Amino acid sequence: MSFGESHGAAIGCVVDGCLPNIELDESIIQKDLARRKPGQSAMTTPRAENDACKILSGVYKGKTLGTPIAVVVENLDQHSDDYNDFADKYRPSHADYTYDAKFGFRDPRGGGRSSARETIARVIAGSIAKKCLGDSVEIRAWVESVHSISMPFAENIPSIEDVESSPMRCPHKATSEKMVEFIKKIKSEGESVGGVIHCKISGIRVGLGEPSFDKLSAELAKAMMSIPAVKGFEIGAGFASARLFGSLNNDSFYAENGKVKTRTNNAGGILGGISSGQTIDFKVAFKPTATITKEQTTIDKNLNETKIIGKGRHDPCVLPRAVPIVEAMAAIVLFDFALIQNSRTNFSI
Repeated sequence: MSFGESHGAAIGCVVDGCLPNIELDESIIQKDLARRKPGQSAMTTPRAENDACKILSGVYKGKTLGTPIAVVVENLDQHSDDYNDFADKYRPSHADYTYDAKFGFRDPRGGGRSSARETIARVIAGSIAKKCLGDSVEIRAWVESVHSISMPFAENIPSIEDVESSPMRCPHKATSEKMVEFIKKIKSEGESVGGVIHCKISGIRVGLGEPSFDKLSAELAKAMMSIPAVKGFEIGAGFASARLFGSLNNDSFYAENGKVKTRTNNAGGILGGISSGQTIDFKVAFKPTATITKEQTTIDKNLNETKIIGKGRHDPCVLPRAVPIVEAMAAIVLFDFALIQNSRTNFSI
């Protein structure tokens, strides 16, 4: 469970169901939070937050107790006055209108609960889940494309060093440089831009996921679609599989050293909603940031037509900071399914 608003006192979460005796302290979580925090480069919001976390419960002498883990991150750099104009006006493609329609009352400062700052809690929980999954499971996400700029196809999973060496978290240097220049340009024009994050997961054993409604692919899709600004999800060949014949789309099995493998991976590592032991492979599409500094037409609470210009500090492109969020949500889903499988068998990661 996550709690907090963008300009409230803090953002945090309570993680329940974690295994006991897992090594955990603030420094482990902080590594992932540092990848998500604002102010990393010219491509991100300049909001100055250290995003320092504090574990309040569930950990003793550097190990989990098996009890609920509460973690909090204080908000220290709010510029709430920047949002005064949004209290009565609805930003196009933002949740301002739907929050008012649903609750009849909202916190306009920084978007309140609809702000992507809420994803701090997801990264915290994902960091804990990754620790529980162990080092044999590798979850790697990277920025594959921004607008029409896309890196070449990558057969192998990029290293964390290659991903983190780029301010865009794009492991292809030439493409990353093009992305940086493009985002600087659109930022100067008051625009924003979206793109696609690619994620591959290795080291997952066969058997995670449920046969019908709680398919591993379905829960991954749900998790990714719950991230702010996400508008699309595809696994394996995705929409391209709709244009293939079965003979081309099918992944042929073969055995190697007593293990079942496939010659291709159009299924994205999941068959019938259950992990097949192959690399889990999916992509997540992010829309452009809704708040831009170009004048736009909109309406106010009284349904009067008006104009609006975005203020405050916003990412012209959310992709670089969203990479650890995608990894976190994947880890949460995978560890949940590992716990479920453990409850019915002697299954281990």
